[in-house]
Amino acid sequence: MKQTEQWTSRLGFILAAAGSAIGLGAIWKFPYIVGTSGGGAFFLLFLLFTVAIGLPLLLGEFTIGRSTQKEAISAYRTIAPGSLWHWVGRLGVVTCFLLLSFYSVVGGWILTYLLRGLTGDLAGPHYDKLFGDVIADPVGAVVAQLIFMLITAWVVARGVQSGIESANKYMMPALFILFVILMIRSLTLDGAMEGVAFFLSPDFSKLDAKSILYAMGQSFFSLSVGVSVMVTYSSYLAKNESLVRSAGSIVSLNLFVSLFAGLAIFPAVFSLGVEPTSGPGLLFIVLPSVFEKIAFGSVFLLIFLALFLFATLTSAFSMLEIIVASLAKGNESKRKRLAWLVGLLIFAAGVPSALSFGIWSDITLFGKAIFDAVDFLVSNLLMPLGALLIAIFVPLKMKRELLMKELQADSPVGRRLFVLWLLLLKYVAPLAILFVFLNTLGIL
Repeated sequence: MKQTEQWTSRLGFILAAAGSAIGLGAIWKFPYIVGTSGGGAFFLLFLLFTVAIGLPLLLGEFTIGRSTQKEAISAYRTIAPGSLWHWVGRLGVVTCFLLLSFYSVVGGWILTYLLRGLTGDLAGPHYDKLFGDVIADPVGAVVAQLIFMLITAWVVARGVQSGIESANKYMMPALFILFVILMIRSLTLDGAMEGVAFFLSPDFSKLDAKSILYAMGQSFFSLSVGVSVMVTYSSYLAKNESLVRSAGSIVSLNLFVSLFAGLAIFPAVFSLGVEPTSGPGLLFIVLPSVFEKIAFGSVFLLIFLALFLFATLTSAFSMLEIIVASLAKGNESKRKRLAWLVGLLIFAAGVPSALSFGIWSDITLFGKAIFDAVDFLVSNLLMPLGALLIAIFVPLKMKRELLMKELQADSPVGRRLFVLWLLLLKYVAPLAILFVFLNTLGIL
């Protein structure tokens, strides 16, 4: 069944797709990797790889979804009937289910911190202990995760236009405005330019093979490709809209957010002589300590937490949408019931991750806490596999004439640019994904 809903405009699609791409990884993971992988040199590599690898993959997913006007599973089945390729769509659905199960736990932590900040109960100096208490509290962690999933399900249940597009039209501009405010404050601190220099001045002597592979991995994971979310989102796009311009806008917005994240975080931590740390520590321990030491720090910390919440929610919408759309198969009468049902199932599946730092901390999978094990499965195995299969599928199973038609719709794409895109997707992207995959497994 063909999709019955569509984005009201290309801007609505761009904001929703950018919201899907701009998540926690782009904001807290990116600055840390930059900080440990060569600063400006890494950022330059990331920019180049995003254009050479991430953009071709993004366009590949767009051509699958828009050409069929169907959700992920049905789109692959339509292009390659009678084959097993529809399992790429199913892989994306399973990946998003697992990803959202622990992603919602982090969303719950952010909600808890935001509530504490609003009530004046977010005070230092022992932010490491506070964070430990928040994630170890079984009732608080599970209830916060549930609230996060209820918000996500409510938006997706309202539909593509009234729910996802409407929410992103408010959240994404708000996210950029909050980023600009935070960036300006950070850049006005004493010694801030040292952080700017570190972030934007390339030092290629600090680059090594691992840094290059990290830049490759970040280039396509930061665009939300590999899980067929963009297949589903592009299926709601009108046939006369430009895929190339839309993809270019999404990539540009993503790069701007990465730039803003660096300019908001590095000047602040360098100004106060603090080392950025990885993962949750940067958001929940280091940055609260930094903001506490500057004028009106509590206000700017609330701004930062609100920014993180918007980024987390807009990504969560897309993860739930691919699952709901795949089950509804274009029948919008099923949307509300499926959004709430799937949302609650994801919440239930995420409870072990929410408890894995507290009462279930002694339970491990392959030597990892439950949260970390699911994260490793999704980020290091399922997402690279999905990206690799999509990079193979588009050149192998889609006719060149169809691909050319999709890319040339309202776009000045000549044959040379088309051939370049196809070469990057067919040869460069799979090799890059394989290198990243082998690196994450410790083989390279």
